[in-house]
Amino acid sequence: MSAPSSAPSAPAESAATENDCLSPDAGLRPPGPTPSQSRFQVDLVAEAAGAPEDKSPNSDTSTTVLSSDKASSAAPPDGPGADPGVVGEEAKGRFRVVNFADPSGAGSPASPEAAPAEGLQNGDTVMSETSLHSSTGGQHHYHYDTHTNTYYLRTFGHNTIDAVPNIDFYRQTAAPLGEKLIRPTLSELHDELDKEPFEDGFANGDELTPAEEAAAKEAADSKGVVKFGWIKGVLVRCMLNIWGVMLFIRMSWIVGQAGIALSCLIVLMATIVTTITGLSTSAIATNGFVRGGGAYYLISRSLGPEFGGSIGLIFAFANAVAVAMYVVGFAETVAELLAGADAVMTDEMNDIRIIGTITVILLLGISVAGMEWEAKAQIFLLVVLVTAIINYFIGTFIPVKSKEPEGFFGYDGSIMWENMGPDFRDSETFFSVFAIFFPAATGILAGANISGDLADPQLAIPRGTLLAILITGIVYLGVAVSTGSCIVRDASGNVNDTLSSQFMMNCTDAACKFGYDFSNCKSEKVCSYGLHNNFQVMSQVSGFGPIITAGIFSATLSSALASLVSAPKVFQALCKDNIYPGLSMFAKGYGKNNEPLRGYILTFGIALAFILIAELNVIAPIISNFFLASYALINFSVFHASLANSPGWRPSFKYYNMWVSLAGAILCCVVMFVINWWAALLTNVIVLGLFIYVSYKKPDVNWGSSTQALTYHQALTHTLHLSGVEDHIKNFRPQCLVMTGYPNSRPALLDLVHSFTKNVGLMICGHVRTGCRRPNFKDLATDQARYQRWLLKNETKAFYTPVFAEDIRQGTQYLLQAAGLGRLKPNTLVLGFKNDWRDGDMMNVETYISMIHDAFDFQFGAVILRLKEGLDVSHIQGQDDLLSSQEKSSGMKDVIVSIDTSKDSDADSSKPSSKATSLQNSPAIQKDDDDDGKAPTQPLLKKDKKSPTVPLNVSDQRLLEASQQFQKKQGKGTVDVWWLFDDGGLTLLIPYLLTNKKRWKDCKIRVFIGGKINRIDHDRRAMATLLSKFRIDFSDITVLGDINTKPKKEHVSAFEELIEPYRLKEDDMEQEAAERLKNSEPWRITDNELELYRAKTNRQIRLNELLKEHSSTANLIVMSLPLARKGAVSSALYMAWLEALSKDLPPILLVRGNHQSVLTFYS
Repeated sequence: MSAPSSAPSAPAESAATENDCLSPDAGLRPPGPTPSQSRFQVDLVAEAAGAPEDKSPNSDTSTTVLSSDKASSAAPPDGPGADPGVVGEEAKGRFRVVNFADPSGAGSPASPEAAPAEGLQNGDTVMSETSLHSSTGGQHHYHYDTHTNTYYLRTFGHNTIDAVPNIDFYRQTAAPLGEKLIRPTLSELHDELDKEPFEDGFANGDELTPAEEAAAKEAADSKGVVKFGWIKGVLVRCMLNIWGVMLFIRMSWIVGQAGIALSCLIVLMATIVTTITGLSTSAIATNGFVRGGGAYYLISRSLGPEFGGSIGLIFAFANAVAVAMYVVGFAETVAELLAGADAVMTDEMNDIRIIGTITVILLLGISVAGMEWEAKAQIFLLVVLVTAIINYFIGTFIPVKSKEPEGFFGYDGSIMWENMGPDFRDSETFFSVFAIFFPAATGILAGANISGDLADPQLAIPRGTLLAILITGIVYLGVAVSTGSCIVRDASGNVNDTLSSQFMMNCTDAACKFGYDFSNCKSEKVCSYGLHNNFQVMSQVSGFGPIITAGIFSATLSSALASLVSAPKVFQALCKDNIYPGLSMFAKGYGKNNEPLRGYILTFGIALAFILIAELNVIAPIISNFFLASYALINFSVFHASLANSPGWRPSFKYYNMWVSLAGAILCCVVMFVINWWAALLTNVIVLGLFIYVSYKKPDVNWGSSTQALTYHQALTHTLHLSGVEDHIKNFRPQCLVMTGYPNSRPALLDLVHSFTKNVGLMICGHVRTGCRRPNFKDLATDQARYQRWLLKNETKAFYTPVFAEDIRQGTQYLLQAAGLGRLKPNTLVLGFKNDWRDGDMMNVETYISMIHDAFDFQFGAVILRLKEGLDVSHIQGQDDLLSSQEKSSGMKDVIVSIDTSKDSDADSSKPSSKATSLQNSPAIQKDDDDDGKAPTQPLLKKDKKSPTVPLNVSDQRLLEASQQFQKKQGKGTVDVWWLFDDGGLTLLIPYLLTNKKRWKDCKIRVFIGGKINRIDHDRRAMATLLSKFRIDFSDITVLGDINTKPKKEHVSAFEELIEPYRLKEDDMEQEAAERLKNSEPWRITDNELELYRAKTNRQIRLNELLKEHSSTANLIVMSLPLARKGAVSSALYMAWLEALSKDLPPILLVRGNHQSVLTFYS
């Protein structure tokens, strides 16, 4: 709370001041068990008469009783077999743990003490059923597993409910690997015994999204789920995906173009990129438990939903289209074989479509049959593929005479040397050849993409991925070197192109050594064999040609199958997180393995569409770029997480480096543009578009991303850096401590201050909570989080800071001293005017005025806002709608009258109201129980057909309208600045900042200053010069020469009447009595003081007359706040001055800076 309530208070206020705090002991407890009793309860058990005979073996063990109600804990158990004397002995000075079950059956229900006596005396630890016996070997194994309680008795040789470390405490709710247990809360261990234990939520970041919880439940419930190890799940998949058609039909051509040396460089460059990405993937995968979703899961949990959501969608799409790419590659090979056998069905293009469609339907069947079948198919395809590769290498060692005219002569140093350098033809370059090869190195995420189906993703992903990259890299290098060492670049295939003896001397080619001369076909460019001209070189060289064809089939089909499985799995994970709300239907899984059947159908549809297009030369580079974009982001994730230096970033895989990962991310981006610049641009545009969309939608998830960690790191660094720099006038910003109470209780004050601090300066909503003998600091922390959320929902850039204090002045002093951090500290105190100062205890006025004095003592500026209708709307029914209803405080004591206008328990309709608040604590906020934590913003009162609201009286209606006036656009009005005293320029700076905002930009600033009648023109010119030097626009300057004219008599007499009840009238009593009264009521106005400040009093009355004359139509008046010397002017007189000055006017802001310059005209 800030200032005492500005609205007229209810008669019941005084009774509420003492118990308006939120302590749970302040109210009556409801009969029967309450939600907060669902955990356990500890009560002292009375000492028994036979205490000295405390020698039983279990005397150190807690007495355990079965009970469901607090009342029953007071009575000793007296079932058969329970001796009250023994119970007394056991219980002497101990705790009794209520609601503690004994599932072992060792003791009968009627005799619950028997079991602990026997079972716990050897120091058994009572744990969940997953735990083992303690080493002391007790006879029984007790477990207490209800998802809420875990007690440890005699773990350390004495009774304690303190828990020893246990993995189950760190699980998320319904985690698939075990059950979530809740450790005893700090309140349960630390609070006084007559307090009820409080319900605790999860620690930060433990909450799961509904999607994650559902996934976890499904995972926990499913029995007989197929999970793969690192070989079957990752290594096999990655190898199959990396070894593609390129290995068999393009590798030899690349060697022909680039030569052995540059081919090896191309393979190594691609391997470096994939290895760095593999290391980064391993780092992320070992930084915590990995669920299904592969690349999407890794990126989204590291960088947040914006990056994850954008990359997840294009990655799933890329995999879906990759299915089409691989299937068309397979269909083309089959179509060529059919054409060679004269078995063409229709024409070449349609044959590809027919074969492709049949193939993709078969692949879908294998996928839908389940991961087990798909894994078996992959193993079979791998065997075929490895056989084909071995078959090729064996073939290179068997020179066959019939193959020599086709350019194959076996391993030879001269052929190797000739093929060592590049021979680029047909406008090919190093980078164009690299672009053709690089897609063959992708596919390293095939294992990570089925992370949800791996038995131990943290072990499998690093081991399988990196080993696959190593094996495939060695094979690519081996093929490059072997083809370049035994096959020439050009050959005619003609047996007659042998070398005659007379030309032997002129021939320089490597083939000449073997008696062949291919120079004719070379010069005429009609050679049809050799590395440059024949894509089927590997088939030609191999020991048995058809096996290479089988290898090509295997490579294409396995890659297609891996992509067909990856796309739905990634897409399902994306949909479960509800990043794109329209796609949630694809989140549903079927069967024991939670298979995404709908995703399979969608992937099948996309693949089929692209197969029917059958033109993949355009789409292929885009797919490669999509994969590269995800690789780049995985690398960047590791760099970002390391840079953020978050304590939560501690991967068990240590072989990574943040700078290497950054280099990997940059390399991926470079390769994107090398492969195809327009596809790279298109990819970036798509990712950026999706990123902006997800950022705009702000999905309600919190995954503890490195973006959060880096934001904190940067904020901390900059705050510290700022503290080392001296303030400069040019950079002065009004940083306001606004005493709003609850942020929604004084909307006008909040809105107006926010108007000039938004994106300019700091704003802290201060709230002092008083009248509490035993403050409940836990509720204070809960409120702090709740109201901060409310401010964010309302897009109010402010911080909410509540404190407990003896009275409001002490609390304000705490805030003035401690609020803020470094240079981000308030420098201006903003208060609401105390409209009801004459109605209540005048000591409240003394406190209020003292707060203003304290602000000046701390060298703060002071600002007071007055609206004639008042500021505090907390007593109006419907204010509770402004807060999320789910977060109900236990025992809110602000509420004095509560009117429930509807029997409907629906979240929108049943809105209790609070008709009165305590004088010192502003809003009474009650909330219902089933909202989702999203607070509605405006309007203040929620109108619902189902719940008839109590009609407001006229004054409340006006108050409500007035409280919303600063939320509207102000139109072509004026902001009148009465700059009567130079306070350093704050009185002028605030209106300037205000009129810079969109709502106020049509308002003109009019300046009013005091002056002498004979120097009006001179004063106006001087002020105009000053304002132009300050570069502040104004529409008019008025010099008031008649400020010192005496005010009207009726206004003076009205003032006299106003202060009459607060005068000391020391002339009418003895001096001693007068001093005694002044000491007990320091706010009283002495006759001497009144006479001394007569002129100043008259000035305030006169200024009010002038304000009514000149500024009665202004949108806002900003005026210098009159100062009162501390100790000389009584608080009642000062309050009367403020009342006289500001009454019956438009909204008025009384401003006084701390007399340090806040404006300068120097550059």
